[in-house]
Amino acid sequence: MFEETRGARIETGTWQDARASMGSPPSKRGAPWALTEGRVVLKVGALFNKTTEMEIPARKHKSWLSLDLGNKATGDTSWEPLDGPDLRRLSDEPEVGASTAKEAAEPSGQGGQARWGERGGAKEPELLVIEEERAEPMTAAVVASQLAALIGPQKVETGEAVLAGHAGDKWYASALPEVVVFAESTADVSAVLAFAHRHRIPVTTRGAGVGYVGGCVPVKGGIVLTTARMNRILGIFPADGVAVVQPGVITGVLQHAAREVGWDYPPDPASLKECSIGGNIATNAGGPRCLKYGVTRSYVLGLEVVLANGRVLRTGGRLHKNKTGFDLIGTFVGSEGMLGVVTEATLRLIPRPAARGMLAAVFPDFAMAAAAVQRILNSGHLPSALEITDAFTLAAARRRLGAEVFPPGDAHLIVEIDGRPAAVRSELEELYVLLGRLGATHIDVAPDEESCERIWKLRREFSYSLRDTGLTKLNEDIVVPRSKLVDLVSFARLLEVETGIPIACFGHAGDGNIHTNLMVRDYDRPEVRERADAALDILFHWVLAQGGAITGEHGVGLAKKPWIAEALGGVSMAVHRSIKRTFDPHGILNPGKFLDP
Repeated sequence: MFEETRGARIETGTWQDARASMGSPPSKRGAPWALTEGRVVLKVGALFNKTTEMEIPARKHKSWLSLDLGNKATGDTSWEPLDGPDLRRLSDEPEVGASTAKEAAEPSGQGGQARWGERGGAKEPELLVIEEERAEPMTAAVVASQLAALIGPQKVETGEAVLAGHAGDKWYASALPEVVVFAESTADVSAVLAFAHRHRIPVTTRGAGVGYVGGCVPVKGGIVLTTARMNRILGIFPADGVAVVQPGVITGVLQHAAREVGWDYPPDPASLKECSIGGNIATNAGGPRCLKYGVTRSYVLGLEVVLANGRVLRTGGRLHKNKTGFDLIGTFVGSEGMLGVVTEATLRLIPRPAARGMLAAVFPDFAMAAAAVQRILNSGHLPSALEITDAFTLAAARRRLGAEVFPPGDAHLIVEIDGRPAAVRSELEELYVLLGRLGATHIDVAPDEESCERIWKLRREFSYSLRDTGLTKLNEDIVVPRSKLVDLVSFARLLEVETGIPIACFGHAGDGNIHTNLMVRDYDRPEVRERADAALDILFHWVLAQGGAITGEHGVGLAKKPWIAEALGGVSMAVHRSIKRTFDPHGILNPGKFLDP
């Protein structure tokens, strides 16, 4: 069942009128009004140069509220105008349009500008009350029927199999939605969000559904809005160095299309063959090549975003430099579907490097491999990737792939470089000598594209090797300062002894983003899950104490929600929530995630 709020009544009057009709307020300086049900917002401007908004939850009894505007006049006895668009923003109800708002706000007929009071006399400001009345709840069938009428029945599904297939991602949690909408255009998304906003229906946007933190789990039910059908590359424009794509485009497909014309889209999450651009933007996804090329945010030049009320925002574009207004793109990238729905992205491309090469080195222990990471960078090299692997992961890979694949040693380091062919050959030689001096016991050289892919294929087998253990892998994408890599793995070994839970560490050593995987047996048993969660709590507190982060590329979702307040801090958390209220005043977008209690 969906709770619906509809119908809005706008009333205007003076504070004196309110006092006369409602009785005396609790304070002589108070602004009272009666509240029966719904949401009430009061905005008063300007006798004391203050503008105040208040929102009160629905109640079934009258309630007094007091608004203190201070006690000193500024000398300006005129009231600030409040125009139609502001009223629409306050009411946030599509049915309260410009004409209705202007009728309520224009006692003097000033062409869209309302005079709140008169010059020459300190009259009390007028009062705007928006009172919404609760209607009967809507059933899923009614919602589906109305959505089908809006965007077409072939885009709306309520079948059990479809609902179950959109209940979660790769994390363990799931929740069934009531309706799944397969959007095919910006117009579809706009219509769905306007409808959901009007009726206060939760909307959880879904990309490819391959996240690791429960970010697309519809914990409040409602509508799952999938962008999987919005999967067109709208254009690749080498002259501008950009690609324009819909959010459902698979990342690997875009990379291949860009490389076909001699260009490249560098972000390369491990799931690039199945993850979507929209999901990458939602989590600010990374990958091995972030060391040299940066994360998704570095490649987003422009966005088309549908806001919670259905309005369409365009920000940025094809320009590689643009300092016009706030960085709204940066606000949406990494926002995990809580501020709007991306329906189109303009992405930066770079010329594809002409050559690449790799070195895969085995070291006796992790500390030596981590020291090699620092020496490589301090020697003036900037690899496109630096990937490190610990002993537990190597042992699992040897069991899956064969002992001969990885020579003896407890740590593995991949170094990838790219650039002009002659430069790549020269740098490979330098790095080979350097790794030998740093204690590598075996070095595999990959001087061309084919041999590089062979090494990357082995690297991608690490996750599957861990799955073969039969243990549940809690994949935590923590980040520590690069100087803390050895400390992290040492701490993981101590935590392993203390909790009895094996821990596998591998990942992006160049930027300190080490995937620390707790390998848990019988995770579905409540007492085991409790013990594993306690181990995570110890790990995250240690990471934060080192100046690290609880997520580098997967996002917060549900998995990291218990630690987000500590990770952000009180002021930052308050700012996050304020931004959320601004973009999504009714809280319909991906509710239940880390900004909600």
